[in-house]
Amino acid sequence: MTTDRLAVAKTYKLYVGGAFPRSESGRTYPVTDAGGTLLAHAALASRKDVRDAVSAARSAFAGWSGATAYNRGQVLYRVAEMLQGRHAQFVDDVVAAEGLPRERATAVVDAAIDRWVWYAGWTDKIATVLGSVNPVAGPLVNWSTPEPTGVVGVLAPQGSSLLGLVDVLAPVLATGCTAVVVAAQERPLPAVELAEVLATSDLPGGVANVLTGRTAELAPWLAAHGEVQALDLVGAPAEIAADLERAAAEGVKRVLPRPAAEPDPTRTPGIERLRAFTELKTVWHPVGR
Repeated sequence: MTTDRLAVAKTYKLYVGGAFPRSESGRTYPVTDAGGTLLAHAALASRKDVRDAVSAARSAFAGWSGATAYNRGQVLYRVAEMLQGRHAQFVDDVVAAEGLPRERATAVVDAAIDRWVWYAGWTDKIATVLGSVNPVAGPLVNWSTPEPTGVVGVLAPQGSSLLGLVDVLAPVLATGCTAVVVAAQERPLPAVELAEVLATSDLPGGVANVLTGRTAELAPWLAAHGEVQALDLVGAPAEIAADLERAAAEGVKRVLPRPAAEPDPTRTPGIERLRAFTELKTVWHPVGR
């Protein structure tokens, strides 16, 4: 009697509206490690899945943007707590996805946890730093406060599948925006594992939605969607980046352009991405006699 058997490869689903549906198309694609060994299968999302994810993000926006900044910070900190609890699993994911030595992969996971904590601490400070009281002529007081832009489409970095993703997703959520993320095409497993963390944290369903599949196939539908207010093209394929900007311009979306090279996610974070997805609202109020 032989004991040889084939391992059952897991098929990962999408993360939309707080649930884990299969792709509407029913398609999947193989995910391999850095050496080409099959790890699992991931859902191959379709344009219908993009529409469903945007609808979920739009429905969740009012509740998430209306939550207190302190509460949003608590939720993001809870994500860090949950990620810390699955530290070893994420180290394995990063080793497999990116082919890094275990020591370096451990540092990447540590940095991803710290990045969630860093942005959690910013949620109740954004208004102070980006807002202002403006001097005006006349018996008036005028002040400006930042407000979340809305639904943000995020094309995740292709090289750094965990830390790079956290680096672009966490500031979107910290500002009160909701997100539709297209995960790294060839390295989606850290993103779908992160979706499982988000689902078991306190993050309301629909605030963050994670799609897997072909970036070049999904990105145009996200860029052209009328209910997407902003677009982060950090992980966009170079050959379609300009087309995505043109499609986004037709809907007057705020666009963070594709950089010449993916930013180093290990750098010290700044508030640029917090600023990128907020709008300043100015209020005038009469004072004096």
